[in-house]
Amino acid sequence: MAEKTSGSSNALAFVVGGLVVVVGILAYLFLGGDVPAAEEPDIQIELPDLPQDGG
Repeated sequence: MAEKTSGSSNALAFVVGGLVVVVGILAYLFLGGDVPAAEEPDIQIELPDLPQDGG
C-alpha cells in the first residue's frame, strides 16, 4: 500500500519553488539583465491631400 504523505511536504515544496523563482528574478536583474525601458515609438501618420469641392 502507498503511504499517505502529509500536507507539510507539499507546502514545503511550494515555498522552496517560490524562493527559487524569486532568487532567479533577482539574479537576472542584478547580474546584468536589463528590463526594457518603455520608449515611445516614432509614429508618423500622413494623410493624402483631398481635393476641395466648391460645393
